Amino acid sequence: MPENRRHDVCVLVKMSLMNIALNRKLPSIEAMWRAFMARDATFNGVFLTGVKTTRIFCRPICPARKPKRENVAFFASADDAMYAGFRACLRCKPMDNGDMPPLVKQLVQMIEADPTTRIRERDLLSLNIDPSTVRRQFQRYFGITFQAYARARRMGAALLIVQQSRQTKSLSMKKTLQNVIEQQLDAGFDSPSGYREAFAKLFGEYGATPANASTVNIMHARWLETPLGPMLAIANDDGIYVLDFVNRRGLEREITRLRARHKAVVIPGEHRFLDQAAIQIGEYYAGMRQQFSLHLAARGTDFQRAVWAALLAIPAGQTRAYADIAKTIGQPTAVRAVARANGDNYRAIVIPCHRVIGSDGTLTGYGGGLARKQWLLDFERSTTSQGESQ
Repeated sequence: MPENRRHDVCVLVKMSLMNIALNRKLPSIEAMWRAFMARDATFNGVFLTGVKTTRIFCRPICPARKPKRENVAFFASADDAMYAGFRACLRCKPMDNGDMPPLVKQLVQMIEADPTTRIRERDLLSLNIDPSTVRRQFQRYFGITFQAYARARRMGAALLIVQQSRQTKSLSMKKTLQNVIEQQLDAGFDSPSGYREAFAKLFGEYGATPANASTVNIMHARWLETPLGPMLAIANDDGIYVLDFVNRRGLEREITRLRARHKAVVIPGEHRFLDQAAIQIGEYYAGMRQQFSLHLAARGTDFQRAVWAALLAIPAGQTRAYADIAKTIGQPTAVRAVARANGDNYRAIVIPCHRVIGSDGTLTGYGGGLARKQWLLDFERSTTSQGESQ
């Protein structure tokens, strides 16, 4: 088979698997709990379980001692579990696919020794490790790349504090962090300080609290659960800066840029714009909303804002080509620049960058993944047609 044809087939297979994962509905909580308690092997591959007290996720058949029901979370994929701050169980090995290659094992051990550390290509080269070999072996063994695995562990640690803060929302930032740490959420780290370090690296120094907001620019973050996986929302009184899937490409880099640009720290917390985002995103997935009335913070260049305004004008259930957007903003030759601006959105669904496709009608780049893009388009066509028939 020619190399380009082989690549196309691989992409189609991967897309098919992603679509299955995105469209698959988990069994009921009760059914998963019964299967977990019975170690029912027929549920292998259907769901994963996470133990909140140890931050470890397992297969349904894991032989480890069963935790209390209130301490169990259920996940559709290992990716979801890692971004929620869990690490793979060493007994049932939920991410294993046969014997782990020595190179994969070596790099996993490096990541687990300090999940907050970035291991770049130049770091691999300094160890005489070929990055392309690493990419292939991780993809073959885990189904995701080495960088995706490392990013999930790194961001999962930081995002865990945002997720956990919803349980202590009435407390100060300092007290929230103390509570999280006191819950022994140190799985995968040498000490609980690993979580503090991961949070500080991504969101800024965590010593900042709303009490000293007069001297520190504070932005608030919230974890939003959705049918397509969790989203992260970041806002302050200027509006919403970020509202995107936690595992979308580039989110970590965007948060770092956002903090630097506004000299800000991001802390878990309550804010009226975050409340509005949670309500309206929920209404969207319930098929009750096609347009949003959220207060979005002013950001981006004049060109990017023009592109985003054009995206907002695309009706739900319809699509436009990148060339169409370029013509709409009066710059018909700026197709590539339009594509870049589309990718720099970081306010997914609300500014509907998923409604932009290739001129030939094919799906093209989407930070949240092409499977999510297809799901959103199908969902909007479905809800729009239902509304028209009523």
